[in-house]
Amino acid sequence: MKYVSGPYFEPDFDPVLDRFGVPGVVVDNETREDCTLVKVDSVNRDGVLLEMVQLLTDLDLVISKSYISSDGGWLMDGKNCFFFLFHVTDQMGRKLTDPSLPEFIQRALVPFQRPGNGPSPKFTTCLGNVVGPGGLGGPDVSDCAALEFTVHDRPGLLSSITQVLVDNGCHVASGKAWTHSGRAAGVLYVTASADGAAPRPSRWAHIERLVDAVVNAWEMTTGERHSVRMSAPVQGRVHTERRLHQLMHDDRDYESGPAPTPVDEDHFAMGDKAATTARLACRVETRVSIDSWEERGYAVVKMTSRDRPKLLFDTVCALTDMQYVVFHATIGSHGPFAIQQEYYIRHKDGRTMDSNAERQKVSRCLVAAVERRASHGAKVEVRAADRSGLLSDFTRMLREHGLSLLRMELKRQKDEAIGTFYLVTDSGGEVRAEALHAVRTRVAEIGISFEVAKDAPGYPPVRKTSVPAPSPAEAAAQAHERPRSSLGSLLWSHLGKLSNNFG
Repeated sequence: MKYVSGPYFEPDFDPVLDRFGVPGVVVDNETREDCTLVKVDSVNRDGVLLEMVQLLTDLDLVISKSYISSDGGWLMDGKNCFFFLFHVTDQMGRKLTDPSLPEFIQRALVPFQRPGNGPSPKFTTCLGNVVGPGGLGGPDVSDCAALEFTVHDRPGLLSSITQVLVDNGCHVASGKAWTHSGRAAGVLYVTASADGAAPRPSRWAHIERLVDAVVNAWEMTTGERHSVRMSAPVQGRVHTERRLHQLMHDDRDYESGPAPTPVDEDHFAMGDKAATTARLACRVETRVSIDSWEERGYAVVKMTSRDRPKLLFDTVCALTDMQYVVFHATIGSHGPFAIQQEYYIRHKDGRTMDSNAERQKVSRCLVAAVERRASHGAKVEVRAADRSGLLSDFTRMLREHGLSLLRMELKRQKDEAIGTFYLVTDSGGEVRAEALHAVRTRVAEIGISFEVAKDAPGYPPVRKTSVPAPSPAEAAAQAHERPRSSLGSLLWSHLGKLSNNFG
């Protein structure tokens, strides 16, 4: 079954965007037995690739393969067209069957609403999350003030910050925090009380100074850099997770540690055999190599890493925020152990990476983007009736039991607060079951449900079959057989050349 919205996109069909520039979207459940194909053609405007990947990520979809191409001479109103093909399932490994999905994707990618379309639609994902076009990867926080911070990581950090907010009559409605390479960054969305009212503007600067003073009291003894900023409620905030990447990049968390290991070219070309080798090694480190394709004026970025949710979003986010434009890409996973990514990029000013120093910096930034979200520590999920001081109370109890946060996400659904926390001991060690039991007992006294969780259900998804993608020769032959004037044939010809690693 194929669900279509807008211009139909097939290899044998010339997709034509309408006069509004609306993308064409096809959700195809017929071509493959193991996954759904999501096909999109769009005018190649600034940031459209990140918007597309961000949208699929927010929809809680798992991307196992993707082919991306532009710069092929396909024009609409004098602009290049961008073509996307994603192999996706939901988090349980199932195909996508909601017929409203194509229209939702189409409307979410349009930077303006067409006349008469009414209010923006919303979509409920397989995990029960409600997503709206242009969302922040979570609940609506347009009425909240935002507290952003980047600091040296230490035990009890979030507990100290949230206590300042509680003491000043503020409530954390939702938020996320990451740690990486000894640094911590967070974005907390704050209201004046649990009923959702924003703090008065006169209080923002005051609260910012108080939080900065608490952080600075520690940083003065270590000489570490830090940043604290509180901003007013605003429509159209930057996606929360993209903002975390930006904060950590600006904090230069990528500078520590050894230089990234280059990609093993033999394994990169071996496809599934590389996954077998990685499986035997029981470990996959993130590797990056950057070469130049001088004839076409591209820098070619190759990456291998362990597969996990939101990996494609993290790497595309890093490239976009470093002002690089992706013209072609192939991404493919080989089970949970390895994923291969290949990007053909240029800087926005048209140049490639001219120096070894620039290539080293981009390599470090890509590895950091992957590792910031890597799952370490004990994953726990908590639920409680939403109230003022909830996050402060919970993080204080973690501190009292000698536990520290690696990563945190808190959101609100109706009148309930739901949080996911990754925990280690204050010394960075593994959390013992006895400590988790003690915390569970303690937080139950104040109405907090505490459960030790596994990774996302069914991830990586178990697919029913293993249908191979066309070999390079087959892809080239199929493209050769189609009329040369077809936009679709030009696209597939490009993809056949780019996807030589996905036989």
